[in-house]
Amino acid sequence: MISESALLAKVPTQLYIGGQWVDGAAGGTIPVHDPATGDTIATIADATPEDGIRALDAAVEAAAAWAATPARVRGELLRAAWELLTERADEFALLMTLEMGKPFAEAKGEVAYGGEFLRWFAEEAPRIQGRYGPNPEGTGRMIVTQRPVGPCFFITPWNFPLAMATRKIAPALAAGCTVVIKPATLTPLTTLAFAQLLEEVGVPAGVVNVITTSTSNAVSEPIIRDPRLRKLSFTGSTPVGVKLLEQAAQGVLRTSMELGGNAPFIVFEDADLDRAVDAAMLAKFRNIGEACTAANRFLVHADVADEFTRRVTERVAAMKVGRGTEEGVTIGPLIDGKAVAKASELVADAVSRGARVETGGEAVDGPGTFYRPTVVSGIAAGSDILREEIFGPVLAISTFTDEADAVRRANDTEYGLVSYVFTRDLARGQRMIDQLETGMMGLNVGVVSNAAAPFGGVKQSGLGREGGAEGIHEYLDTKYTLTPLS
Repeated sequence: MISESALLAKVPTQLYIGGQWVDGAAGGTIPVHDPATGDTIATIADATPEDGIRALDAAVEAAAAWAATPARVRGELLRAAWELLTERADEFALLMTLEMGKPFAEAKGEVAYGGEFLRWFAEEAPRIQGRYGPNPEGTGRMIVTQRPVGPCFFITPWNFPLAMATRKIAPALAAGCTVVIKPATLTPLTTLAFAQLLEEVGVPAGVVNVITTSTSNAVSEPIIRDPRLRKLSFTGSTPVGVKLLEQAAQGVLRTSMELGGNAPFIVFEDADLDRAVDAAMLAKFRNIGEACTAANRFLVHADVADEFTRRVTERVAAMKVGRGTEEGVTIGPLIDGKAVAKASELVADAVSRGARVETGGEAVDGPGTFYRPTVVSGIAAGSDILREEIFGPVLAISTFTDEADAVRRANDTEYGLVSYVFTRDLARGQRMIDQLETGMMGLNVGVVSNAAAPFGGVKQSGLGREGGAEGIHEYLDTKYTLTPLS
């Protein structure tokens, strides 16, 4: 495998605008840190609002030619990107481990997952369809066509640096749209390396532009308010999403918002506990718990709560904490000190209300920003941990005895991204599909994300869908034309 120093030396550190790697207008820079050590691993360009508009200029200039590029050609470029990404999976995985902290094995999983969006939308590009036929009155013919929305602006989070970029870029390019993407300042290197890969496979200049900045709002707002922009897609917290929607309203932009979550994980008394425990480990501790789809509230039937708690505690206590490049590590560092403090505060609040720490429950001395994988049982109503997104390796258990109460508590949140249900009763499973207020659900499974499936939530978890047959339509406008019969 390539060494860390050799890999970091290959990654671009400038802005990517109009097919050129350039410094920011003001010449400023931003340090990028390894959360496992606190060390600075790279210094990248710091874009100004002027740079942001230059990136939009490039996307606008390239838009007409890219929209006119045959769908098959667009698809083949995405296919080539998938093939090259797959070939360099170890490099991209190591890069994510260095800048975000996730264990190397999990990072390899993200490369595979993120790559699937390239492959899926490579196949969807030539399948963009319309329809033609007579109107009901028999007075004319209706022609319905799909056309690219236009230039797009993407704001991506730090927790899945590759997958969040490919999940947005792939459908946009497949539909014929050009993009400006602003990755998170904490984890920008993966997006810069991916832009370099797209350049290498032949994506034309200006089709994809990357800006990194320490002043996100100052750079983003002028882009969002520019009348040439036609689409905004954001993944991140609900409060930030609300502000972006307010800005987008002025231009009546098409928007996709993948926002916060507070996922319930319901274990009924008839559940297969072996399956439920295996799924709990995935649903909670995948990506160190730093995922919007992470199970946040474990609602376990009182008849099986003690056994479920015993089993998960045994598994969690055996997890190895350390730098993601080390052999056997399953829990890497949290992204920064604020994340560690939040996990500590949520656990402390739960304990103050009568909860019990079964294992973990404390930060790990530095260097690095580590928090021990934790199980907390007996969570009382009103605890902060039931209302706030944990975004860390803390599994919080409360009990129920009545199905209707479980549903009520599961739905008692402003969020509605994903839910998990474990039961052997098929009728009950169908009732949960109908009654749980979430955009996605895992029935006897702990991971639901798939490039072929529509990812997204309801309520304050967001708008729109990413992935699946639905994903490309987020980047297409529908046009209806009526022609006379003769």
